[in-house]
Amino acid sequence: MPADWPGLVFRSDYLGDTAVWRALADLLEETFGIDITALDRLGGPDPTSVPFAWFDAAGTCIANISVFSLPLVMNSTFVRAAGLQSGAVQPSHRGQGLFRDVMEAALAHCDAEGFEAVALLTDKPDLYARLGFRTLEQHRFVGTAPVGGRVSPVRRLDIGSEADIALLSRLLDGRRPVSDRFAPLRQREMFLFNASLMPDLRLDLMEEHDAVIAWQAGEDGGYELLDIVGAGIPALADVLASLRVAPSRVTVHFAPDHLGWDGEAVADEGDMVLMLRAAPNLRPDEPFALSPMAEF
Repeated sequence: MPADWPGLVFRSDYLGDTAVWRALADLLEETFGIDITALDRLGGPDPTSVPFAWFDAAGTCIANISVFSLPLVMNSTFVRAAGLQSGAVQPSHRGQGLFRDVMEAALAHCDAEGFEAVALLTDKPDLYARLGFRTLEQHRFVGTAPVGGRVSPVRRLDIGSEADIALLSRLLDGRRPVSDRFAPLRQREMFLFNASLMPDLRLDLMEEHDAVIAWQAGEDGGYELLDIVGAGIPALADVLASLRVAPSRVTVHFAPDHLGWDGEAVADEGDMVLMLRAAPNLRPDEPFALSPMAEF
């Protein structure tokens, strides 16, 4: 339990309280410009999420960090991991140690629950390195498009359709990890939320495979494969043939070990980095990337 702060109340595990959920949403919208209440129409927030936060007497969320279950496959092995997200502090209360307090409470919770690893995404890696987190270098996989794939029927999905959200939810709950190098076993809420934020995203159901392809058209005739959701992973050649695209090049945003295709691993130079708090030997052995659809 964090130390007392005059005029503030510490709360945890409050997502069942509509007013408090709205207060967290207000903090995150003010800080990041993202409205997480969009989750309400997508099935609700992650039920595994446990927030740690300070509130003032008016019910304003002053500081927050949330822990959620993020089971992973890493190096073909199951890892019981947690993720950290929704970390923010009201500008009027920054620099006072409130974020340190909620982080310490969250990490103590992770340790008590026996998580083998804790992951987060940040543009301030030095802040978290002091708490035992290490940066994991991510890659994109780039190469020429395979040809000769088998064509199967495809149907475009609509993230605004309740029926298509239900279909996606079913596939996400029973999906095969998109890579054995590093991939979440579940991340339904973030996939749906990220999809709702990406106007150029295309979600195509390969009906014979019962798999959804999340992709975007790239620059200069390129093709960007962001994720594949299904009990099986179709070969990249079959994906391109079914979508009837013949790109000049392909960029895959996850390790392509199930695609029947190899691309050149190119280091990601983006501002956001993936960090892991775990035993020193627990890290991917080969180049990988967290799918953009799983970002949190």
